[in-house]
Amino acid sequence: MMWIGLFVLVILVSAYLRLPLLVWSLILAAAMLLFQFYADVVPAQKAFMWLFFAAIVIPLNLKPIRRNFISRAIYKVMKKLMPTISQTEQEALDAGDVWWEAELFSGKPDFKFLQKLPKPVLTDDEQAFLDGPVEEFCKMLDDWQITHVDYDMSEQAWQFAKDNGFFSLIIPKQYGGLDYSAYCHSQVVMKIGSRSGSAAVTVMVPNSLGPGKLLMTYGTEEQKDYYLPRLAKGIEIPCFGLTGPDAGSDAGAMPDTGVVCYGSYEGKDDVLGIRLNFAKRYITLAPVATLLGIAFKLHDPDHLLSDEEDYDEDRGITLALIKRETEGVEVGRRHFPANHAFMNGPVRGRDVFIPLDSIIGGADYVGKGWAMLMECLGDGRAISLPALGTAVSKMAANYTGSYARIRQQFHTPIGYFEGVEEALTVIAGQAYAVDAARSLVAVALDGGAVPSVISAIVKQQVMERMREVVNHAMDIHGGHGICMGPHNHLGRAYQLTPVGITVEGANILTRTMIIFGQGAMRSHPYLLKEVTAVHDADQQRGLRDFDNAFFAHMGFIISNVVRSFWFGLTFAKFTYTPGDKHTHRYYQQLTKMSSAFALLADICVGVLGGSLKRREKISGRLADALSNMYVMSAVLKHYENQGSKKEDLDLLRWVCEDSLFNIQTAIKGIMKNLPVPFIGAICNFIIFPLTKPYQRPNDKLGHKVARVILSPGAARDRLAGGIFESDDIDNATGRITHAFELVIKTEYLQRKLRDAFKQGRLSSRGTDAYDEAKASNIISDIEYDLLIETEAAIQNAIKVDEFSFSGWKIETP
Repeated sequence: MMWIGLFVLVILVSAYLRLPLLVWSLILAAAMLLFQFYADVVPAQKAFMWLFFAAIVIPLNLKPIRRNFISRAIYKVMKKLMPTISQTEQEALDAGDVWWEAELFSGKPDFKFLQKLPKPVLTDDEQAFLDGPVEEFCKMLDDWQITHVDYDMSEQAWQFAKDNGFFSLIIPKQYGGLDYSAYCHSQVVMKIGSRSGSAAVTVMVPNSLGPGKLLMTYGTEEQKDYYLPRLAKGIEIPCFGLTGPDAGSDAGAMPDTGVVCYGSYEGKDDVLGIRLNFAKRYITLAPVATLLGIAFKLHDPDHLLSDEEDYDEDRGITLALIKRETEGVEVGRRHFPANHAFMNGPVRGRDVFIPLDSIIGGADYVGKGWAMLMECLGDGRAISLPALGTAVSKMAANYTGSYARIRQQFHTPIGYFEGVEEALTVIAGQAYAVDAARSLVAVALDGGAVPSVISAIVKQQVMERMREVVNHAMDIHGGHGICMGPHNHLGRAYQLTPVGITVEGANILTRTMIIFGQGAMRSHPYLLKEVTAVHDADQQRGLRDFDNAFFAHMGFIISNVVRSFWFGLTFAKFTYTPGDKHTHRYYQQLTKMSSAFALLADICVGVLGGSLKRREKISGRLADALSNMYVMSAVLKHYENQGSKKEDLDLLRWVCEDSLFNIQTAIKGIMKNLPVPFIGAICNFIIFPLTKPYQRPNDKLGHKVARVILSPGAARDRLAGGIFESDDIDNATGRITHAFELVIKTEYLQRKLRDAFKQGRLSSRGTDAYDEAKASNIISDIEYDLLIETEAAIQNAIKVDEFSFSGWKIETP
C-alpha cells in the first residue's frame, strides 16, 4: 500500500504549493513511474495503479468530460439555490477596486504587493500648507467658544477657511482648487481635528462625500466649469442629502421621488426637468449650504426620456444639484449632534422643479446614483473619519500620557500604578494601530485605487479603537475629564465618538453586513465568478465559466485545508516571508491566519449558503478576522515606513499580538457557532491542531508600551506626530505639555529629595520638603525656584473650570 501513501503525499504537497491540476497530475504520473521502477510491483498491481490514476486524473483534466458529467449537475442545483442579487447589491459590488484585502482572502498573501507600496509623503506645497494656513487656522479656533458659546465657528475662521482653500483640498488646480493628495487631506483633517472636532467636520465634508467629489468624478464639463471654481473659492457651500426619516441604511427604501415632466424654471416655460419631493435629515452643512446634492428615486411615467416599448418608467436612484433659493426648498432648523457645533440639519423639498441638466453627470447618469455614491464613499470612509479618529487617539496618547506623569498620588505618578498603566498601554497601542491603518489606505487612494472594502474596514476599525482609547483616557483623567470647560481637552472628543461611529455607515452595519458581505464577493478569487456564471442568461457560457471557477475553487479549498493544518502543526515557522528578525514571525503568523480565514470563509459560504448574509453574527466575526489582518498588515508596513526604529518595536509587537488574538477569537467564535457542530470541530482540529497559539500581549510588553507615552522620546514624538500642539501655557493642552516638560526637567531634583528623605536628612516629602531642602543646602536657590515653578505648572495643568450659578459664566478660582 506504499503507492497509496505516495499518491496522497504528492496531492498534499501539490495542494500546499497550489500547483495547477495538470502539473500535479504529471508529477503524480512521474512519481508512479519511479515507484514502479524501483519497487517490486507485480503487473496486476501496476495495472490497478494506472486504472486508479486514470479514474481520478482523466475526468479532472479533460474539461468536456468534467463539464458534462460533474459540473452540469452541480450547476443545475446552484441555479435553483443561488439567491438573486438585487440592483443595489450589484451596484455596491461593482463599485470601487479590489486591493490588499484580495491577498488576505487568498490564503497566501503576496507581501511583495505590500512592500512595493510607496511611503506616504507630503510635497513641499502640502507641508507648507500644514505648517502655515492649517497651523494658523488651528490657533484661531477656540473649541469651547465654538461648542458652548457661539455654537459655530467664528466669522473670521469661516472666512479664513474659504480664502485659504480649506474647502477645495480635492478640487483640481484648473478649477482653482488645491488638488492635494489623499494623504495630505488626511493630515489636514487630523491636525484640525486635534484642535476642534466641529471645525474638522466642517472642513472634511466638502472634501469627501458631497457635490464636489461627485462633480469631479461624474459631472458634465458645463457642471464642472460652473460649480467647481465656486466651490473652490467658498462662494458655494455644499451639502449632500441621502439619509431621511424613513431611509437610513436601506437606501432602497428611500421615499424621496422625482418625476420627469415639463415645468417653468428661472422665467422659462416648457423646460424638461424633474419635480421633486424629498425629506432629508442629519445633513452636515445643510443650515449654511447654498448648493444641495439630493438623492431620490426618479420616475418617468410619460416616457419623456425614451420612447422605447420596453422602457422601465422607474429609473432608479438619481443624484441632482439644487440651489438653495429654488422654490419649494426648505432648509430646516439645526440638529445639535452630541454637543458639537458643526452645522447639521434637515432639508426638505415640496414640488421642487429643476431642469434635467441639474442631474449630476446629465441624463447619461439617470438611475446610476447608488453606484456613484458607492464609488465616492471612499473619501469619507477612508480619509475623513479615520483622520478624525486618529486625531483623537493621538491626542489621548500624548496628553493622557503627560497627565499620568504629572499627576501624583501617594508621591507617585499615577501612570506608574499598574491599573492605570494597563489603560495607558491600550491607548498607546491603539493610537499606533489607527495611525498605521489610516496611512496605508491613503497610499491606496493616492495610487489611484478606490478600495471600497478596505475603506469600510478602516472606518469601522479606527472608530471602534478610538472609542476604546477615549474611554480609557476618560478613566485616567477622572474628574479632570468630565468637568467641561475651556480647559477640558477630552470631554468634547468623548462626545464626538458616537458621531464617528454612526456616520458614513453605522459601525454595526459596516461590520456585520458590508465588510465580509461585500468583501467575500469582491475579494474571493472564485466566488464572484461562480455567482456570475450561475446567473448568466447564456447557459452554455455559464456552464463553461462555472466549471472553470468551481474546480479552481475546490482546489483552493483543498489547498487551504492542507496549508492550515501544516501551519497549525509547525506554527508557520517554515514559511518564507519578508521582514527582519523582529517582524519575520509576524508575517508568518499573518500568512497562517490568512489561510485559516480563507478556509473558514469557504466553509461558512458552503454550510450557510445564501442565509449567510442574514447570519450577521457569523459575518461580523468574519469581518473581525479580516479587519484585524488588515490592521496587522498596516502596522508592519507603518513600522518599516518609519525606518524600523527600535524604539517603536514594542508598539509594533503589542498591536500584532493583539491583532492575532482578536483574529483567533473571531475564528473560534465562528467555529463554535456553525449550525453543524461537527463541521466546526473539524475546522478547529485543522486550524488549531495543537493549542490556541495566541494570547493577549503580556504585562511585561504592556509596561514597555505604556512607558512610551509616559516619557519623552522619539517613539512618543512619532506617535503624536501631526496633531496641533499649543505653546500657550493657559491652553487646554499647552498647560499639560508645559507641566510635563518641567516635571521631566526636575526629575533629578525629585530623586535627590527622595534620597535625602530616605537618609533622614529631610523630615517631610513632596512640596513640603522644598523649603527644608533649600535651607539644608540640599538644593540651590535656582533649583528651588525651578521646583516652585514646576509645582505651579502642575496645579495649572490639573485644575478644572468653575462656573457661576447664574449664566454658567466661567470664573477663575
